[in-house]
Amino acid sequence: MQKSLGLFLLAAVAVAGAVRAETAGPPAWAFAANPPAPKPAAPPADDGTIEHVANSTVGMTMLQVRDVFNVPDWHPDNHPAAPDIVLHGRKPGVISCGYCHLPNGLGRPENAGLAGLPEAYIAQQITDFRSGARTSSDPKLLPPSLMVTIAKAATDDEIRQAAAYFASLEPKPWIRVVEAATVPKTHVAGYMLVPDADGGSEPIGQRIVETPENLAETELRDSGSGFVAYVPPGSIAKGKKLVTTGGGRTTPCGVCHGVDLRGLGPVPRLAGRSPSYIVRQLYDLQHGARAGLWSPLMQGVVRDLSAGDLVDIAAYTASQKP
Repeated sequence: MQKSLGLFLLAAVAVAGAVRAETAGPPAWAFAANPPAPKPAAPPADDGTIEHVANSTVGMTMLQVRDVFNVPDWHPDNHPAAPDIVLHGRKPGVISCGYCHLPNGLGRPENAGLAGLPEAYIAQQITDFRSGARTSSDPKLLPPSLMVTIAKAATDDEIRQAAAYFASLEPKPWIRVVEAATVPKTHVAGYMLVPDADGGSEPIGQRIVETPENLAETELRDSGSGFVAYVPPGSIAKGKKLVTTGGGRTTPCGVCHGVDLRGLGPVPRLAGRSPSYIVRQLYDLQHGARAGLWSPLMQGVVRDLSAGDLVDIAAYTASQKP
C-alpha cells in the first residue's frame, strides 16, 4: 500500500511539473513586454536641445527622433537611397519601416533585422501578419501587433518596395556575443532589456541577456550603435552541435538555411541575427503563433527542442558572421 501510494505521489508530482512547464508561458527575457503602468507615461518634453550620436554630423531634437513618419537617419551614408515607405511611411496607419527596423535594416531585439533577407521571404512575412497567420505567443508585445496593423494598411506595392529595399542591404556584424555566468542586472524598457540605472549584476541562468552597447544612443534610434548578447557558458558549443548535427533531436539547420547559415533561396539567414528574436520565433513556431505559408516546414524541426535548446541554438547562430 505504501509503495503504491509513493508511486502515485511521484506520478502526481511529475504531472504537476509537466503542467507547470506547459503553463509557464513564453520566456520573459525573450518576450520582453513593457510592465503595465498606472496610466500611460508621457515621454519627456522636448526642450529643443539638439541631440547628437557618435560618428554623425546630423543633429536632431527629441521631437524629431520620435517622429515615426520621418526616420531619424543619423547615418544617411550607411545605406542606399530608400523608398518613401521606408523613410516616411504613409499616414494614416503605415509608420516608416525604417523607424523600427532602422534605415540600414539591422533592427533591434524587439523586432527583426531585415538586412539581406530574401525579398520573397520578407514579403511573405508581411502577408502572414496581414492574414493573421503570424502573431505572437505573448499578446502583450506591441511590436508584433503593430506589424499586424501596418501589414493590413500597407498596399501590395508598398510591401514590394520595402521588401526589395531591405533585401538589397548588406548584413553586417551588429551583435557582440559574450559567454558569461554573471551579467548586468536589467529591466524591460522599450520592449527590450536595458541595464538597471544603479548597476549591479546577477547570475545569467538559462537565458540570453541582449542589451544595447550604448543605451543613450539606442534610445536615439542610432543605426550605428549595436548590441551585446550575454549567453550562458558553454551554450555556443552546445548550440553548434544542435545546429550542425541535430543532436538527435532536430534537423541540422544547414539543410535549409545553408551550411554557413546565410540562407538558401527564399529561406532566411540565421547567422548574426538577434538571439532574442530567434528564440521568440522558435517558440512561436512550437506553439502555433507562427502558422504562415512556410511554417509547416519548421514544425517537426522545433517540436522536440527544450527551452535550453532554444537558448543554445540562438547563442550559436548569433555568434556567427552574418
